[in-house]
Amino acid sequence: MDAVLVINADLGPLHRVTVQHAVRMLCRRVAEIHEAEPDRVIGVFPMPRVVRLVRFVVTRWRFNSGPAWSRAGVLRRDDRCCAYCGGPASTIDHILPRSRGGRNTWRNTTAACYACNQRKGDRTPAEAGMPLRREPVNPGWGALAGR
Repeated sequence: MDAVLVINADLGPLHRVTVQHAVRMLCRRVAEIHEAEPDRVIGVFPMPRVVRLVRFVVTRWRFNSGPAWSRAGVLRRDDRCCAYCGGPASTIDHILPRSRGGRNTWRNTTAACYACNQRKGDRTPAEAGMPLRREPVNPGWGALAGR
């Protein structure tokens, strides 16, 4: 079964839940159906595609510094495109190498192909003569979730 999108009372997207969870929300009357599948029902409810919360929920997590760093997130942020040659990327590279104190942060890592990652080795891009095609940035929640 597909997931059901949960939107806040102001129509801002929050997250996805299972159909069973969405039906429980409808039974508890914390949500109402915003969009439903035509001609499909679950008990007395139409099959929900999108449910809207009855009351507004404050989502502080959406306004903090952004998503936590992850290898998969770096590859997604960079569209799996190597920052050095533009080819398909399968690894991540630390701009300031970890052996020199580089950390796992959004601004210190970028997607790289295996060949460029090996060629750069334990050097900075300037030392290796391999300029970055784009500067790494801290992604927002929407940048990683919307792809």
